Amino acid sequence: MLDVCLPGTGGTVPRIDRFLACCYMRFEGRGLLIDCGEGTQLAVKKAGFSLGKIELILLTHFHADHCSGLPGLLLSMGNEGRTEPLLICGPKGVDEIVKCLTVIAQELPFRIRTRVLGDFDTAEQAGFSVTAFELRHSCPCLGYDVRIRRGGKFDVEKAQKNGVPQRLWSKLQRGERLEGFGPEHVLGEARRGIHVTYATDTRPVGIISTMAADADLLVCEGMFERDKADRARESSHCTMEEAARLARDAGCAKLWLTHYSPALPDPTVCFAEAEAVFPAAELGYDGICETIRFEEM
Repeated sequence: MLDVCLPGTGGTVPRIDRFLACCYMRFEGRGLLIDCGEGTQLAVKKAGFSLGKIELILLTHFHADHCSGLPGLLLSMGNEGRTEPLLICGPKGVDEIVKCLTVIAQELPFRIRTRVLGDFDTAEQAGFSVTAFELRHSCPCLGYDVRIRRGGKFDVEKAQKNGVPQRLWSKLQRGERLEGFGPEHVLGEARRGIHVTYATDTRPVGIISTMAADADLLVCEGMFERDKADRARESSHCTMEEAARLARDAGCAKLWLTHYSPALPDPTVCFAEAEAVFPAAELGYDGICETIRFEEM
């Protein structure tokens, strides 16, 4: 199962009642964090998750509301006793951005590795399989398609047919390779895993629906109401209605809206615009969480 949470749902600047947009996912006790604006470490802790368990940080782009909280987050992770290396991925320039931001967080008890991701590049870490895809914003920006893979069931007949010694069965089932045998010698066909797509900041581009096809959850910005459609186009953002169309076209199970304009203190006033297009839409709020489970098969 995968726990998904939005510790913050605001855009541009934090409000007293709303942290900046970020997403935390937890699988088998290990965490993935998307974006890290000012105050993210507080938002994550308030939502009830451990900073020290974060294994991978994905930055969508380098506007301050998506990355300026990195020094505080890293220092907090160190204060919680982290010593294992941390991987931070993002668009071209992530190396320089992380280097600059960590000038004030130099005495960290763990090593930071950075990796540039381009269109459809993938990263595998802590059980998370991530594919980056390009969005349309005022600067280079990536969306992230996150999947938890699920292998096939153990197949006794297959193991026996392939001559696999019984003493190796449990280890091969866990993914190990021993004595010329691998998981493919004892497992059936792969089963459907868990699929979450995250996209912000962006105009409504078709690649979002393509990546979120059949997803369990699409998290997409809904920064403006319909009356501010011109403002959305000018600033390369989405309205709630546009985000709902993307979810509808994707055929995903659920949509969480996030990254609200600071000029929109009460997103409920325009939520009907999204719900009319995609009834499975939900207004994200700081701390919203859901556990997505593997399908019974």
